Amino acid sequence: MTDAELQRRTMRKVMWRLPPLMALMFLINQLDRVNVSFAALTMNRDLGLTALDYAWGAGIFFIAYFAFEIPSNLILERVGARRWIARIMITWGLVSGMMAMVVGQNSFLAVRFLLGAAEAGFVPGLVLYITYWFPPQYRARATAVFFFAAPMGNAVAGMLSVPLLALNGTLGLTGWQWMFVVEAIPAVLLGFYILRNLPDRPRDAKWLTGEERDWLERQVADGRVAHGGVLAQLGAIMNRRAGLLSAIYLTRNMAMYGVSLFLPLILSGAGLSNAQVGFAATIPFLIAATGAVVWGWHSDRRNERHWHIIVAMTVAAIGLGLGAFLGASVWALMVISVAAIGLYAQAVVFWSLPPLMLSGMAAAAGIAAINAVGNLGGFLGPYIVGATAKGGGTDFSSGLYLMAACAAISAALSFILMRLKWDAP
Repeated sequence: MTDAELQRRTMRKVMWRLPPLMALMFLINQLDRVNVSFAALTMNRDLGLTALDYAWGAGIFFIAYFAFEIPSNLILERVGARRWIARIMITWGLVSGMMAMVVGQNSFLAVRFLLGAAEAGFVPGLVLYITYWFPPQYRARATAVFFFAAPMGNAVAGMLSVPLLALNGTLGLTGWQWMFVVEAIPAVLLGFYILRNLPDRPRDAKWLTGEERDWLERQVADGRVAHGGVLAQLGAIMNRRAGLLSAIYLTRNMAMYGVSLFLPLILSGAGLSNAQVGFAATIPFLIAATGAVVWGWHSDRRNERHWHIIVAMTVAAIGLGLGAFLGASVWALMVISVAAIGLYAQAVVFWSLPPLMLSGMAAAAGIAAINAVGNLGGFLGPYIVGATAKGGGTDFSSGLYLMAACAAISAALSFILMRLKWDAP
């Protein structure tokens, strides 16, 4: 067998086995991360939460995620991906189910913080896991399959959550309590499956032949850099390239989470029923999933990154601004759907830039730092939207304008990055 034939056969097996499983894991992760936005349709009233109270709870998740992300990745490197990713999934599933037990603002904040701590390191852990299995020339396509699940998770949350809310009163539980309990189960079950079946490295894969394992181990060893310690990862934020990339991703995440974690409440404020909200809220994310894949494919084909990121965030800024201007209408939902394409397309292309601008230890540490800082946008965006809500928490137009501004800032910073010509370290 020639080396080219061995490569094709080995990577075909790996691509069919691992990226779909990782996408399923990420989809369940997104489901448990954003289902609180649908619970808010009835939970806020039951618990007496204001829009700002809800914003604190929705966003404090990301504070915990930021605080524990780097330690979590260091533990994964030490104990292995199989054990640690399984631990993350099982604990986040259990904590997510505990959301059914909250009784007021304090317990709501506490459980959301614990959920962020439980999930910390999951996404960068899977990104690191990709380097264990995929030579550099395959990592972009593996990451694209993985990130495709992000908008799909939001869409699935809409399709599942609203029917579960309709169980209100069954066995003495409210609808939002049923939602948290039922949607926590897949994470726990899949976590135990991962613990039993996920191979840490190619040498552990029984579904590869010995020749295939040896070839893949050599390829990933040649294309992988050390992940770095705490000081290296924290110090990467001071790197000028990583710092600017972090700012771009931070403002993007502010816009994305500011909209996604409030979208059901925005639609409800337009007078839609819960069932209508569940259907309408899936539309932007289904459109975004398709659009992001096409955007990423076009970027790969053109071998161009910067303008694809700039245009994506410009489209997002215009869409969010028009959504705020149009108010509660079908037209607003349409332009927010277009904005969602830009927000998710940006991430698919964005993660190809750090390896181009950072090298050696700075690349591994910088990617972790960029993701950690970017996750703070998950706190800032929802907080701003909640703090600027008007009409008793039914008018979020001011927040949408501000999220449009965040997207515009991300586009402007991306333009500056392009002009600096930092692609070659």
